[in-house]
Amino acid sequence: MRNTANTIKNEETDITNNFGTLYHPKSALVFYETEDYNPDGYVEHFDIDRNGNPINAHPLTVREAQRLSKKLNVQNKKDKDFLRPSGVISENILFIDTSENGKVVWYTKAQERHLLFTDKLSMPNGLANVPPLVWCANKQGMKILALETDQRPNADTPLLHAPFFNVYESGSVCMGTVDVNIKSSASLEEFTKKWEDYFFNSYFSHLVNSHNPIKGNLVNLWKSLIDSKEPFPTDILINSNLTLKNLL
Repeated sequence: MRNTANTIKNEETDITNNFGTLYHPKSALVFYETEDYNPDGYVEHFDIDRNGNPINAHPLTVREAQRLSKKLNVQNKKDKDFLRPSGVISENILFIDTSENGKVVWYTKAQERHLLFTDKLSMPNGLANVPPLVWCANKQGMKILALETDQRPNADTPLLHAPFFNVYESGSVCMGTVDVNIKSSASLEEFTKKWEDYFFNSYFSHLVNSHNPIKGNLVNLWKSLIDSKEPFPTDILINSNLTLKNLL
């Protein structure tokens, strides 16, 4: 047993150089509270000595509280920037929720976009006019619906089914293999642009659950619109039985 122990001891290796940055304790806070029906409390601050022991106990001072607040503000700066507009908020923005998951509702007027289709649809990629659209997105997913006109919608404006593949009847978008990555520091403008890019830069492939969003054949519609410069025929859109207030 002695020889074995000596062998193990000789094989011990100092691995402290493999550690990352070391953080040393400098201070500690202890929160006290009474056990009354309406409890009262205070915070006590301790310095930490070189041996890691708490010393110099005293109530937290205003200056110490301000230093703590400043550090917390720096750490949470990126979270506070989430969905913060870079300038004057665009009239296209209809609703903003800046909570952790975030939520933005916005609309875009009729415009020309480049559309991508998988080979199985047997149709070319290309430019086509799309109708006015309403977008509703958070960090994880998105819904898209359509409008009859370019007019800015209000809470009672009827929403139509968006005339695209990969969209559920509810308006939720099947993102497939798209790697959705919305940063916690994304500004309002970055957030909306990112989702529009995700949608139009991914390949349209199928009708979800056989949901046909238009009056007619969706494949034939886009075949006729690709590179034709023709405006989108909004009269073929189908009412979704939703209004804007259902997305807020």
